[in-house]
Amino acid sequence: MKILVVDDHPLVRDAMSQLVAQLGGDITVLEAPDCAAGLEAAKTHSDIDLVLLDLNLPGLRGIPALDRFRQQHPAMPVVIVSMFRDRETVNEAIRRGAMGFIPKSSSRDTIVNALRLILAGSVYVPPEAATADAGLEDAPRLTHARSAAELGLTARQGQVLALLMKGRSNKQICRELGLAERTVKAHMSAVLNALKVSSRTQAVIAAGRLGLDPDSLLTAADAKHA
Repeated sequence: MKILVVDDHPLVRDAMSQLVAQLGGDITVLEAPDCAAGLEAAKTHSDIDLVLLDLNLPGLRGIPALDRFRQQHPAMPVVIVSMFRDRETVNEAIRRGAMGFIPKSSSRDTIVNALRLILAGSVYVPPEAATADAGLEDAPRLTHARSAAELGLTARQGQVLALLMKGRSNKQICRELGLAERTVKAHMSAVLNALKVSSRTQAVIAAGRLGLDPDSLLTAADAKHA
């Protein structure tokens, strides 16, 4: 697993690298001191599983930095790790596609548990900033869809959605479905369009709202390909 830490303070990057190591397994940590370097690292390492992005960076910073990551690497999960923790900033970050928002003031255990939650496919926001529909207030609502076909997706795209809901990264989806990364990215774009959302975070939430079951999506796809 590859995790990119984007922060201008070397001590913070070192601390986050140590925390990430507690997740266990074979983890490679990449570091960048600003958004430009982070984007370049993401371009070079397209198999990054998670980006930990600070908002207070030199050069491009704040929500515009998040927007740039989302524009250039839409399938790459981004988590904001910031000294800010007000509800407005948190919800705006989630609305713009962040998979989570972790305050730097959080305890070590809280940060590690939040990362585990995010890697499992959930969205993490600090309790004091959480709202029932954080980040989806302005998102278009779908009223009915219980299958990939009803969403206008192919069986294969339904599989990609199911694995996304199960917290799989693009790299893991490629491995499980035996597909090229470019193909998975194309299917992921189709899933986002079908759900009328702009990020993986919103896709997981929207699919849950519709009552879509990942196991049912996988079973239907297997039957289609049988």
